[in-house]
Amino acid sequence: MWSPPWSERLLARSPDEVEAMRVAGTVVAETLAAVKAALRPGATTGEIDALAEAYIRSRGARPSFPDVPGYRHTLCVSVNDEVVHGIPGPRRLEAGDVVSVDCGASVEGWHGDSAITAVVGGAQAARPQDLELIDACTDALWAGIGAFVVGGRLFDVGEAVEASVDHSAARLGRETFGILDGYEGHGIGREMHERPGVPNVAVRARGPRIRPGATVAIEPMITLGTEVGHTLTDGWTVVTTDGSRGAHVEHTVAATPEGPWVLTASDGGRAELTRRGLPCGAPA
Repeated sequence: MWSPPWSERLLARSPDEVEAMRVAGTVVAETLAAVKAALRPGATTGEIDALAEAYIRSRGARPSFPDVPGYRHTLCVSVNDEVVHGIPGPRRLEAGDVVSVDCGASVEGWHGDSAITAVVGGAQAARPQDLELIDACTDALWAGIGAFVVGGRLFDVGEAVEASVDHSAARLGRETFGILDGYEGHGIGREMHERPGVPNVAVRARGPRIRPGATVAIEPMITLGTEVGHTLTDGWTVVTTDGSRGAHVEHTVAATPEGPWVLTASDGGRAELTRRGLPCGAPA
């Protein structure tokens, strides 16, 4: 358990501003659906990136990631032991690869940010442990979303994420899954990355109070082995130090009096939150 060195206030958006973020979030959701369908053996990560850029622009939106200094791509595409920030290029995907795709888009200055992890060729091409990894990461994401409620504290999210990861490991008879050290979620709105950060582990501080209209990106990153990663010489791609595979999933979420509204889920998160017995703030 650690103490983050900040105590910033978590910004709250007006209902109209949250609605504007939902527009961007919907574009991201649609883009990732198209990307997931294109994750086939033989496709290159650069081709996947080009598909995403074309779709985002066709919807009158802008890719968010080129706003990050030094980065020029629409997506981050991370394969196998690459956990996050993989640079799209000539690499050809193979059946059984675990691929994490992170996507951001903006509409009229408001951002949405989301990530998926999938196996090339589907479940039939996957190793059992890779499916367990993705399921554990997904469960951790929804546990974190469920903790992002009005009146709560921001760092309750990380406590929920870590508890979910530990529960998944125990249920599967694993010693642990690694939660990637030094990487976390973030505030989001007019900028894709805003403070404060959103840890994926329990911390000593409780963080700022969650108010109606608060918006964050929650993004667990876990591995089949170590929690330690290092950045390759390209300056971006983060890989595990032991070569174990990783998963990364993410949603942009708004806090409402009725519950979390998942702005980057096609249904606002209603199906998953309801299935897990959690409240949902998405409009009916």
